[in-house]
Amino acid sequence: MSTDRSPLALPFPEMPGIAGVTPRVARARYKNWDRCDLTFVTLDPGTAVAGVLTQSKCPSPEVEWCRKALVLGQARALVVNAGNSNAFTGNRGRAAVEAIAARAAAHLDCQPSDVFVASTGVIGVPLPIDKAEAGLDTAFTAEPCNLEGAAATIMTTDTFAKGAVTQAVVDGRTVTLAGIIKGSGMIMPDMATMLGFIFTDAAVEPEFLQSALSDANMKTFSCITVDSDTSTSDTVLAFATGKAGNAPIEDSDSDGADAFRAALADLCHQLALLVVRDGEGAQKLITIEVEGAESDRSAHVIAMSIANSPLVKTAIAGEDANWGRVVMAVGKAGEPAERDRLAIRFGETQVAEGGLAVTGYDEAPVAEHLKGREIRIGVDLGLGEGRATVWTCDLTHGYISINADYRS
Repeated sequence: MSTDRSPLALPFPEMPGIAGVTPRVARARYKNWDRCDLTFVTLDPGTAVAGVLTQSKCPSPEVEWCRKALVLGQARALVVNAGNSNAFTGNRGRAAVEAIAARAAAHLDCQPSDVFVASTGVIGVPLPIDKAEAGLDTAFTAEPCNLEGAAATIMTTDTFAKGAVTQAVVDGRTVTLAGIIKGSGMIMPDMATMLGFIFTDAAVEPEFLQSALSDANMKTFSCITVDSDTSTSDTVLAFATGKAGNAPIEDSDSDGADAFRAALADLCHQLALLVVRDGEGAQKLITIEVEGAESDRSAHVIAMSIANSPLVKTAIAGEDANWGRVVMAVGKAGEPAERDRLAIRFGETQVAEGGLAVTGYDEAPVAEHLKGREIRIGVDLGLGEGRATVWTCDLTHGYISINADYRS
């Protein structure tokens, strides 16, 4: 956890408690730090769960555990460890997850499969079972905290606690959706992003909750990148307690289904951008909009090629109006593109079209735009109707400093 708050940070929002959700935090001391690093959230019986998990071929035991548990669609607890990802730890890592789930399940008198586990931190170090169990025992008797406290506890290199809240009207009742997330580096999710947890008092059947979360993910968490690296531990889980008293949302024809989908998508969008705002060493938030591609998929690939280019990201960091680097990133993406149809803009200024700089191009307004904290790059391929928007941040020396010293 950094002591230098990101200049792009946003304040933690006013967030009501979610009925049926009780967070607690404790010190398991997974690292030599003076802070809470274990989050334990109890969920009332009847809570539905959905999730999206990393597609990394080297997933953590926690990811494998959650993937199996999600099939059952119900949850009673969430345990999150910070400071140790427990990834690439073999049978010792799996044993730690099983021990955590068993201890929490015994405390709540539920099945271990009702307990969801996530960890974040250094790869390759087995999670100490004795510290995990002692930390859980402390959490069991700790005073409940709010979601801001839980958000702060799951941080690693994050510089600020991240949360978002929204509401929807479902079956004539106002339901609340609140989420917390952590993430700063190792961010190019192939499904979700680092660790994110969403709680709602709406009554939602697991199948619909999964559909809504998966759809929201595709336009939010899977559209952000800090450094092109997909974590072994990426996990986003959504829990619906049903305490709002609405008729359960079973499918897209249920009353309030569209409103709930929209609210969940909005919440995921807010959370995803918070991660980019806290990109390691970030000074600028960059929005990249690609249109005119042969398909939405092609537009997404091209947008990510731009977003992940070190040359583009360092040019933005240096406030250098070098739009040629965008041309480069489009060309290397491997997707259909025609040089003489390509158009590029920075902010509201068109800089290139028809395969060359615009007539009378004036760099001054572009240079002024690049001095800001929020940068927009637009690309029109002129080939079709495909479009995509992704978000990234600039690449500064701060990123190197943070990661060179990560294990110390």
